[in-house]
Amino acid sequence: MNIFCYPGVTLVRELRALLGSEVSAVPEFGVKPRTPLRDGRQDNTEIDMRLGDLLVEAKLTEGDFQTAPPRLVERYRDLEAVFEVGELPMRGGRHEGYQLIRGALAAYAMGGSFCVLCDARRPDLVEGWYRVMRAVRLYDVRCRLKLLTWQELARTVPCELREFLEAKYGVVA
Repeated sequence: MNIFCYPGVTLVRELRALLGSEVSAVPEFGVKPRTPLRDGRQDNTEIDMRLGDLLVEAKLTEGDFQTAPPRLVERYRDLEAVFEVGELPMRGGRHEGYQLIRGALAAYAMGGSFCVLCDARRPDLVEGWYRVMRAVRLYDVRCRLKLLTWQELARTVPCELREFLEAKYGVVA
């Protein structure tokens, strides 16, 4: 996520087009979207970045998306409004893609979008995202969910950042 700290990177037209962000959007890191829970409280977990009304969950070096027991997933107020709960991916009695479920619910609650940023060399992460997306009931929400790869992003950033991504992470545009 540190590439979003590079001066002027969010002003790059091609990057903004990929993300669907506005020129005036300034990245905020470690954002707590305060997603509503059934008991009237709000979730206190973090999303990697907010850029205007776009929430971003990035995976580059982490192994996978978190899993969670059903009791954690079922505490969200809008779960049944957004998802066909029985269609959410499960393994070993746990929901797969917990971070993705939370991100989609946060975007729904704030009326924004949610983007998963992951490595194209990790088809398991891409498939995990699509398994969660398939469970989304509302078409308008599904249209606000995105997948972007680091490789796609690398094509749009300044040359210095492109070289950094290749040298540090092996991400080739």
